[in-house]
Amino acid sequence: MLLLDRPNISNFLKDTIKEHYLPVIATQEAWKQIDDISLNWVSEADAIKELKSGDSPLLYTNSENTIKWIQQHLKGTELLRKVRLFKNKIRFRELIRDIYPFYYFRGIDFEDLERISPTELKFPLVLKPAVGSLSMGVRKVHTAGQWTAAVKAVKEEINTYKGSFPDVVMNTSNFMVEEFIDGEEYSIDCYFDADGEPVILNILQHIFPSGEDRGERVYTTSKEIIAGLKDRIEAFLRILGQKTALANFPLHLDVRINEKDNIIPIEGNPLRFGGLCTSADLAHHAYGFNSYDYYLRGKRPDWNSILKDSDGRKYSVVALGNNSGVKGENVLYFDYDSLLSDFRRPLCLRKIDIEEYPFFGMLFVETRKGQEDELEQILTSNLLEYIREKDASSINNN
Repeated sequence: MLLLDRPNISNFLKDTIKEHYLPVIATQEAWKQIDDISLNWVSEADAIKELKSGDSPLLYTNSENTIKWIQQHLKGTELLRKVRLFKNKIRFRELIRDIYPFYYFRGIDFEDLERISPTELKFPLVLKPAVGSLSMGVRKVHTAGQWTAAVKAVKEEINTYKGSFPDVVMNTSNFMVEEFIDGEEYSIDCYFDADGEPVILNILQHIFPSGEDRGERVYTTSKEIIAGLKDRIEAFLRILGQKTALANFPLHLDVRINEKDNIIPIEGNPLRFGGLCTSADLAHHAYGFNSYDYYLRGKRPDWNSILKDSDGRKYSVVALGNNSGVKGENVLYFDYDSLLSDFRRPLCLRKIDIEEYPFFGMLFVETRKGQEDELEQILTSNLLEYIREKDASSINNN
């Protein structure tokens, strides 16, 4: 069963729903996104009854906006407990504390961010909302001397995009500081089957332009990345699944692997794969299978066959977050044609309204060996070369 909401349902997911006649909960928001009477619509009343009938109902959501519906209609269920456990980073850290006893973290109320003495904290650290999304309000802070400036920057960023997301997705009343983990960062699409066994559907490396910039711009998957990490991550997921009693549960998990080769989870996003239908759709481009179908029908990728021949190709999602310094309301238009011309093999472009969300869109690209320069270029770009601003008179009139 699928629970759908804004901001995005990809054409690939829509086609999957239609092709396999997958049941969709008939919420008002779902109807707004897919106004198609031919779908396998399930009334909210019937869906609630089915989802409450067992501890491990089969459910997939495309957006964390759906958590509000789950909170309203599935109170007291094991499903809601697990959603809250993963969505709140402090609760999640407390759950796995015995696995990572060395790992430093602490919760701080929003109003205490400016009051707390930095001498009480352990640096370097990462400051982030306890309930957040898309790296908004996240800052790496090296020293106590940088604390005040970091808090100020976080508050300014939050005020800029306040109202773009519901409280269940972005709630800034509580923050968390946690030890900075030096190492490579990866995002994992997986699900836990009816027996609690983990099934890996994709592994993407989160590429950063520098050690200081923790923004979301490029996520890359390849056969080499999967082959090098699959067995270790699968073993780690098995431990995590046992700790949290997961079954029939999809998860998008961010981890870091430190210099000692320890896999340390950063956060888990429940009941979905990568946000905005990105990483699951990318897996189809890269490896030819359908992650949505595999989860809902309990299928596993044949990784031995998929990884048999290495081709050196990389498949990436480029998140076009607005790091230009230009406010969304001051953008006349974004030159998508110019953007596409800077890539040799663009696969798919999804445009996003910059006045509603802090992104211009998502671009899917294939990169052949020796052509990584195009990824390096977009990784460090502030996107100003693609932005056309409104003239001063039109801005003043608005």
